[in-house]
Amino acid sequence: MIRTIIPVTLLMLGLFTFTSQASDVISHRYIGMDLARDLANEAIIACRKDGYHVSVVVVDRFGNLRAALRDDIASRFTLQIAQEKANAVVMAGIPSGQFRDNRGDIRPELNHIDGIIIMQGGLPIDAGGSRIGAIGVSGAPGGEKDEVCAAKALEVVMERLEFAE
Repeated sequence: MIRTIIPVTLLMLGLFTFTSQASDVISHRYIGMDLARDLANEAIIACRKDGYHVSVVVVDRFGNLRAALRDDIASRFTLQIAQEKANAVVMAGIPSGQFRDNRGDIRPELNHIDGIIIMQGGLPIDAGGSRIGAIGVSGAPGGEKDEVCAAKALEVVMERLEFAE
């Protein structure tokens, strides 16, 4: 009986050790450079069609810059604002305009956090059921117009996002 108990006990200990070690390594999906660049370009194109010159920034799930484009005559400050809108999405997990509406009670305080701005114009980027980043647009006359350009860019690459492995 002891000959059976000892191997079974060792096997169980090994399984518990393996289980605890398996959670030590976490696997994530990230937005690739090509997709980030294409999203930024498509948002610029969408805004140009409406007569707006904007900047677009795409960040990964942690807020790291993946792509940034500034249209020819967009103000240089629009790049910073676009990135801060995308970062607000990363922080909140929802579109920046929705976050602004939900947190009107502390919006002034949130705008003092380095690297974010609570304005409409940032949207999450999801692929294959995972959040892989965010897109921020700035420069159109109003955040609602920035957000439309971001949404149009996401529509253009939707098939790539839906079938991401």
